[in-house]
Amino acid sequence: MPDSFNRSAPPRARWRRLIGMGIFSLVMFVLLMALGIWQVHRWHYKDRIQREIVAAQMLPPIPLPDHPTPYEKVAITGHWLADKAAFYGDQIRNSPAGELQGAQLVMPFRRDNGDVVMVDLGWVEGRSPRPTPVPAGPAMVSGYIQRAQNFGPFAAKSDPAKGIFYTLDPVRIGAALGLDRVAPYTLIVLGPKPIAGGPVPAASLPEPPNNSQQYALTWFGLAIVVVIEFLFYARKRLRDPA
Repeated sequence: MPDSFNRSAPPRARWRRLIGMGIFSLVMFVLLMALGIWQVHRWHYKDRIQREIVAAQMLPPIPLPDHPTPYEKVAITGHWLADKAAFYGDQIRNSPAGELQGAQLVMPFRRDNGDVVMVDLGWVEGRSPRPTPVPAGPAMVSGYIQRAQNFGPFAAKSDPAKGIFYTLDPVRIGAALGLDRVAPYTLIVLGPKPIAGGPVPAASLPEPPNNSQQYALTWFGLAIVVVIEFLFYARKRLRDPA
């Protein structure tokens, strides 16, 4: 008799058991769906950027604009400061002879307007920076722009006295080389692979990864899980005695 009475309790009283969990599940569902929709927008945005990069890769470099982006090829004119060089990073590369230790070779280039641009010529083997042969007199350099990096306390400690840096900060690198009027960005050289022994430049413009589609599916999947979990919870609570 008591069990029969509980199962025949007023529907409104039985549904009240689901109010708390229902509100929580609804909030989580809306939040997860919003995150999924945001990632869909990010997916389309990054896809457009990647298509623009592919198109820019096929175009010749343009004169360096006032506000360059890392997704276009640019060119500067001036002359090399051929007696100065620095290392950025510490990279091990494989070769038929075994592992080779090296870093990115950075050299200064003075533009026609007097500003100095630090130029990343590419990876070279070695443990200390040495200037590589560069053209004398007027020259043009092309590549893409890399803004100054700031890794905070997690960056390895640089050694300015030896010209070895682990953060690509052109102003700091230029100051260590005794230069002023250094631009707050680095020009990353693009080009074909050089002759043996020379710096190995970047092969293409940087392309940001686009994992937003996977993230969107993850958020939408979690939203479905929330709905399923609530349905199981509701089924159990409505069957329990009052």
